[in-house]
Amino acid sequence: MTSGEAEVAVTEEKPTRQRLISGPGMLLVWLYGVMVVGAVSRSVVQISTEFDRAPLAYSLSAVAGLVYGFITYSLVRGGETARKAALVCCGAELAGVLTVGTWTLVDPSAFPDATVWSDFGMGYVFIPVLLPLSALYWLRKSRAPHGGAA
Repeated sequence: MTSGEAEVAVTEEKPTRQRLISGPGMLLVWLYGVMVVGAVSRSVVQISTEFDRAPLAYSLSAVAGLVYGFITYSLVRGGETARKAALVCCGAELAGVLTVGTWTLVDPSAFPDATVWSDFGMGYVFIPVLLPLSALYWLRKSRAPHGGAA
């Protein structure tokens, strides 16, 4: 086997990762990045200064920040495994937004202070409810043909 044949064999064996941040995916990464900064910074300040006031709300904001961070990482990483992980996290994010959003409307006294997901993200211009819907659509649309590479 010549060195040229060896290079071809190595190239064929090593699959390339499908990019998830092309086109609209880049906007999703940017929006998720903004939400990471917003949710994490908000929760850090609230947890460190007034946690006893609304521990559930502030903890949920921290969880939202972690979920946003993982989705951002998955989108940037790319590949079929990352796409599937991001799909699961976006589904969990949407479930969280819908649950907390409904809960804050049905029983406002349960949340003495707002979370990122309160009132379906009204404090964040409804981005928390629109973002996972958009991401789920994009991730399903960006599925690699023939299963893709991990």
